[in-house]
Amino acid sequence: MAGCCSHEAKFDGVSADYKRRLWIVIALNAGMFAVEMSAGQMARSQALQADALDFLGDALTYGISLAVIGASVRVRSGAALAKGISLLLMGLWVFGSTLYRVFYVGVPEAGVMGVIGLMALAANLASVAILVRYKDGDANVRSVWLCSRNDAIGNVAVMVAALGVWGTATGWPDLIVAGIMAGLFLTSAVQILRQAWQEQRDAAVHAH
Repeated sequence: MAGCCSHEAKFDGVSADYKRRLWIVIALNAGMFAVEMSAGQMARSQALQADALDFLGDALTYGISLAVIGASVRVRSGAALAKGISLLLMGLWVFGSTLYRVFYVGVPEAGVMGVIGLMALAANLASVAILVRYKDGDANVRSVWLCSRNDAIGNVAVMVAALGVWGTATGWPDLIVAGIMAGLFLTSAVQILRQAWQEQRDAAVHAH
């Protein structure tokens, strides 16, 4: 992870171009959250709903990131801590609801999963392409990139789950993918929290 050295300058998001890119991906992610959550409930797909939550998490992350651009290191790292905690809670919710669904009888609709998965993948690849120029930076910027990456990975996983559901006529592939996505949320949360804590420590040292 970039930024292990406390003296290393990190991109903090203060750029008109970066802000424009964030507004675009906020719109993309908010729209896809509404589409995918509705489709996930209709198709009874836990993986689709997990991925929809990832879209929501991204939209909120980008909004917070915009709000704290230009603020002090302590404020920006504090925002990253809040985002890391929310991502952690999201991962725990997906993991818990997936365990619950293990005992739920019902096979998701593979066709709906596949179509929505393709739509979401297109939106995510667009977001990744828009933000890849700014994938490295402080904890605030880094959290934006990790959420974008999670979405792209998540949508590929949803499409794999759709194929698995179609091929096996069971809901297990959907549940397995949802579990994997929960793990991705949790590991990303740990990365964000670790960098944010380090930046807060560095800021405290430099303040003295």
